[in-house]
Amino acid sequence: MRLPQSGRGFVVAAVVAGVLVAPFVTAVPASATSYPTWQDVQAAKGNEQAKQAEVDRVQTALHQVQADAAAKSAAAITASEAADRAEADLATATQTATSLQAQADSASATAERAQQRAGQLAANLYRDGTTDQMTTRIATTKDPGQLLYQLGALDQLSSTWAGVMDDASVAARTASSLHDQAQRAEDERAQLADAAQEKSDAATAAEETAQAAVADTQQHSDELYAQLASLKDTTAAKERGYELGLQVAAQEAEQRRRRAEAAAKQQEQQAAAAANPSSSSTSGGSGTNYPSTGGVVVDPVGAQAYARSAIGAYGWGSDQMGCLVSLWTQESGWRANALNVSSGAYGIPQALPADKMAVAGADWRTNAATQINWGLAYIHDAYGSPCAAWSHEMSENPHWY
Repeated sequence: MRLPQSGRGFVVAAVVAGVLVAPFVTAVPASATSYPTWQDVQAAKGNEQAKQAEVDRVQTALHQVQADAAAKSAAAITASEAADRAEADLATATQTATSLQAQADSASATAERAQQRAGQLAANLYRDGTTDQMTTRIATTKDPGQLLYQLGALDQLSSTWAGVMDDASVAARTASSLHDQAQRAEDERAQLADAAQEKSDAATAAEETAQAAVADTQQHSDELYAQLASLKDTTAAKERGYELGLQVAAQEAEQRRRRAEAAAKQQEQQAAAAANPSSSSTSGGSGTNYPSTGGVVVDPVGAQAYARSAIGAYGWGSDQMGCLVSLWTQESGWRANALNVSSGAYGIPQALPADKMAVAGADWRTNAATQINWGLAYIHDAYGSPCAAWSHEMSENPHWY
């Protein structure tokens, strides 16, 4: 199971693409968040204290809009994974119902054949193939040899008929039981089909909500970064990189704190286990990475090409790309929709929690480049280079970085 991931450190501005929006565009109407206007920005630039206050206000608005989109995107991942599980349950139930119905039909056919044979034997007990009843011929025969023959035939037919009747009875009961099981399986399949459809609809709705939130956030973020650039006499691209670095650093600091708490708790548990050897404990297994069905375009080749174009901004040479390929091949197969169903880690860098990547862009759920931007910032901050991260990954069992 991979341990939680995060990042820290300054992000080189060239990694995150962005353009400086003209400072006199019409302000975007505010929704739940009160967004600064360009008039506010221009008014604050004449006073250093007012300018800093406006910078803080812009940053607050930026974080709020990022958080809103992140929550909706995370909900879309959860809904999508639930739809995947419901579809898998339905497929299993359908296979079970189909198999039981086939077994029931086969048992019915066996029972019918057994009943037909029993009927034929019953007729032979009544007649011996001529127009005379066998019982009449036995009673009227004068030939002792013929009488013994008729009696032996009657006894053999009676024994055979009794056995066939037993077989027919067993086959009928088996068929009835299998039909009951098949009906219950079909009822369960129908219920699961309804549940799968419901979860599929919910996943679609969650995805649409997330896409709308992402579009809104990106629109506001572009303007907010432009406002920051105007206030600080930089560029929107540099402000994006700087903000990403700050927020990834904060994530890493929080993650270190949590790891320290987890380590302390583990030591307490180990001490308690040593004091009480009879106690037992269990640990969660690692989950296999499964793709979420959120409509993400999965393009490992394209993702690697983007990463190759981005690593130079950190001062890393081409030798680091091989380590990065190995690292994220093991983590996610470079799939932008890779979801670890056990831990909840998501995306190419397997961020945990997934919405950590929101600091790199609102479209982190679907955009491989945004995920890579976050992942590179994390690696730069936590390990210094992809090869150092890969070395750490391989030194841990189970692997994590």
